[in-house]
Amino acid sequence: MTKTSNAASVLQQAMSADNYRKLTELNNPALCDFVADAVTLCQPADVFVCSDSSEDVAHVRSQAAATGEEAPLAIQGHTVHFDGMQDQGRDREVTKYLVPKGETLSSALNQIDREEGLAEVRGLMAGAMKGRTLIVRLLSLGPAGSPFSVLCAQCTDSWYVAHSEDLLYRRAYEAFRSLGDKARFFSFLHSSGKVDQNMVSAEPDKKRIYMDHTRETIYSVNTQYAGNTVGLKKLALRLTIRKADREGWLAEHMFLMGVHGPGGRKTYFAGAFPSACGKTSTAMLPGETIMGDDIAYFREIDGQFRAVNAEAGIFGIIGDVNPAGDPAIFSVLSNPGEVIFSNVLIKDKKPYWPGMGQELPEEGVNYSGPWQKGKKDDQGKPIPPAHKNARYTVTLSAMENVDSELNNPGGVEVGAIVYGGRDAHAWIPVQQSFSWEHGIIAYGASLETETTFAIIGQEGVNEINLMSIQDFVSIPLGRYVRNNIEFAKKIRKPPILFAVNYFLRDAEGKFLNGVRDKAVWIKWMELRVHGDVDALRGPTGLLPRYEDLQRLFSEVLNKNYSKEDYLKQFSIRVPQNLSKLQRVEQFHRTQVDDAPAAIFEVLAQQRDRLLEAQKTYGDLVSPLDLSVAE
Repeated sequence: MTKTSNAASVLQQAMSADNYRKLTELNNPALCDFVADAVTLCQPADVFVCSDSSEDVAHVRSQAAATGEEAPLAIQGHTVHFDGMQDQGRDREVTKYLVPKGETLSSALNQIDREEGLAEVRGLMAGAMKGRTLIVRLLSLGPAGSPFSVLCAQCTDSWYVAHSEDLLYRRAYEAFRSLGDKARFFSFLHSSGKVDQNMVSAEPDKKRIYMDHTRETIYSVNTQYAGNTVGLKKLALRLTIRKADREGWLAEHMFLMGVHGPGGRKTYFAGAFPSACGKTSTAMLPGETIMGDDIAYFREIDGQFRAVNAEAGIFGIIGDVNPAGDPAIFSVLSNPGEVIFSNVLIKDKKPYWPGMGQELPEEGVNYSGPWQKGKKDDQGKPIPPAHKNARYTVTLSAMENVDSELNNPGGVEVGAIVYGGRDAHAWIPVQQSFSWEHGIIAYGASLETETTFAIIGQEGVNEINLMSIQDFVSIPLGRYVRNNIEFAKKIRKPPILFAVNYFLRDAEGKFLNGVRDKAVWIKWMELRVHGDVDALRGPTGLLPRYEDLQRLFSEVLNKNYSKEDYLKQFSIRVPQNLSKLQRVEQFHRTQVDDAPAAIFEVLAQQRDRLLEAQKTYGDLVSPLDLSVAE
């Protein structure tokens, strides 16, 4: 880092008088040191400090288009950005924790010696911004002026990244100003590196995303995909998990939504789902309200379990977003307003993507450049019209179903937490845990899913994804699980824990859940939170009764729900659940450092219940054979 004594000289030479004034008015030497170090290392042509003013934010937006990082579309306020062929998702292989000598993180986490990693990534960033502008963004995770808030400073040479951050997070220039030298913040330094004529990072083989948790700083280079570059997203999650561990709260990879129940009541739900497993579509269910679709912070406040959305926008997967299934999102994507599309198909300045509910053009422009149906990549594989991980970026305030408490600095009280993944064989569509500890371990810490296109690598591989947060946990995994178990002890009335699975299949491979069925599972969970309906006691949790689901399918979806469907969906497959338990236990014994003893006790109890049920009922346990739980 550049020393404070040198920072003023470096900054005065690198930026205009107005930008120097905007930075130094914040009276934060640590921030000046960070920006000066970025300038010295990356050697930009100039520096732009973005305040909270509408003029500064408009400048960021206009420059994203002027530089070619974004292109305007036909609808006012809509733009498109492309990431190129080799930069389409979070890249596990080159995302590493910088670990000081003598320290180690969980063996499940990708890590490198701190000094070695710093030398490598800073070497790649040396001179990386020559001829470009370094943009300084000052933003907040969580509502401004809140006990949940975490301030952040990002330096980037990508106007697209800076523009995306304005849609996704809360501006915090004034928060920095009010705190002065008392402002503590996370630091993010990003460069697109060399770019080609399409403004796409040209050296993806030199992509690096390195996290220095000892300095709460993250480096990202030779990449533009927002999951690798928008520092406040998953990169900051690694830092907030460590901060939460130190301070006694929880930072989670979860949505927040308001679910409406009888008598006009509203119950807040949080939920953890790996990417492309139904997380956003659940958070955006028609008739409910959304507070966030990705990252939630939990704190104990006056004995209550309270939460905020760390973000203020959505960076969502666009595939299959259509007016029937996602009316609120589709409305925003179809009307004037600020939207950034990424890696979709463009034809006549209009965006197209699979599943949007209309026929797609057979030619246009996409992330591969000029595209026509039948175009193939270097390996001879057909290039789809839009990438599977194509996205949209919007601010939540543009959504008609945004929850009124989005920016409440005190957060909202959470009544339920839901864990869900892709499980073709074992988990039933919805079940409730026997207790907080059982839910955290048997559902959250046992979350198994198929890998999807949101992560670079092989798709369709079964893997444990603990709490849907495993890639981001920067403390020992055993301690992370223990923190979750212990947190509820502070709470007078902890949330009820549930597990869902929208991807259960029959023997022929056919999905047993309908796309819209999740609306019924959510309504059943809301009733259970308030004790309005009974449940059946199964070996893996508490199950819905047929008569309750029959009524809810009629009320919510105007659909007949047969007992045949109920039995197919809610019969417990004992061998498959036992196999799952074995995989989960093996994972915790081999991949989780200092795993709490409670994990193996709860898993053993689950196994005993399954074996007892198997002895009584056979390999398939019908819900009709189960008794009502007391």
